[in-house]
Amino acid sequence: MTSSEAVDSDPVSYRSFNEFFTRPLRPGARPLADADFVCPVDGAISQFGAIERDQIFQAKGHHYSTTALVGGDSQLANRFDNGAFATLYLSPRDYHRIHMPFEGRLTRMIHVPGALFSVNPATARGVPGLFARNERVVCVFETDFGPFVLVLVGATIVGSMATVWHGTVNPPRSAALREWSYNDQQTVLKKGEEMGRFQLGSTVVMLFPRTPCASTPPGHPSGRSAWAK
Repeated sequence: MTSSEAVDSDPVSYRSFNEFFTRPLRPGARPLADADFVCPVDGAISQFGAIERDQIFQAKGHHYSTTALVGGDSQLANRFDNGAFATLYLSPRDYHRIHMPFEGRLTRMIHVPGALFSVNPATARGVPGLFARNERVVCVFETDFGPFVLVLVGATIVGSMATVWHGTVNPPRSAALREWSYNDQQTVLKKGEEMGRFQLGSTVVMLFPRTPCASTPPGHPSGRSAWAK
């Protein structure tokens, strides 16, 4: 993200380091692509592909389960068996807000306590089950093509994650899993709308259901990016 893309381009005007790193884009800075699916973040696609039953590929020699990723809820995880996933890494230089890849209605949010390992590519190659071990916020949506999960994964220094409907999720921190239900609300976020933010860089993991009527899932990361260059 360049300074010219920010609402306030003067770095000395920000009251804190975190405020600078989470600065918003100015209107029109990133027009949405004309696509069904748009990329939710600035960053690099570190992995994407098929979920093999319940296993997600992390790096050579490393897999982790969808059940572990979503905090142990096997019923939720089963909805993504043989579906698709995408893992996107945000470096400290990237824009740190997260946007919806398509329209969805929020149904649940789960805060899963955990470690705060670095999530850079080298660590992903060396730490087994990294994204299912780090602290994370699991956001569950219903969409036109079925369930969708977007997971905000914490990392070293990234001690805080926030969503637009809740505000700061952590801190406070708890040793126990925390969950919020939104089934009785109509919290609908449109494609491209902001849904959350990291307080530095980190990683998002997206889960998509199996779509037998199409060769490519609607949310597959091979779709065009949200952010027109």
